[in-house]
Amino acid sequence: MTALACLALLGVLFLSLTSCWPMINVVETGKTPEYPDLIPRSYEAKPDVVFDAALHAIHRLPRWALVSHRLEAGEIQAEATSRLFRFVDDVTVRVRAEGEKTIVSVRSASRVGKGDFGQNARNILTFFEALDGQLQRPAEHR
Repeated sequence: MTALACLALLGVLFLSLTSCWPMINVVETGKTPEYPDLIPRSYEAKPDVVFDAALHAIHRLPRWALVSHRLEAGEIQAEATSRLFRFVDDVTVRVRAEGEKTIVSVRSASRVGKGDFGQNARNILTFFEALDGQLQRPAEHR
């Protein structure tokens, strides 16, 4: 009887956790209706400065690895590994000029599963936080 009660409790817990997060594997700034607050960011700095800061931000993030980067295309590929189960998410950062501003958009995609429990959205928020911090550092310390 106790085993059945534990199984039922685990089932309820699982359902409540999965209902908190949309069942998606890919989140992209400005393109994922489930996360309307995740939009591309605008910066006053020149694209090459923002691109360099993005590279440094990725290097500073724990469990993130730089895969490739192409300044001429304004694109950075990285991998973000989750803490608990060591799942790897593919992250693409795009940096482009738009008038006098530089726009940064990010896409994070899970490699496995049908739902990410919000991890891809957290990857994007973590990256933007690191990028903002990097851009606030004095140029000689970036």
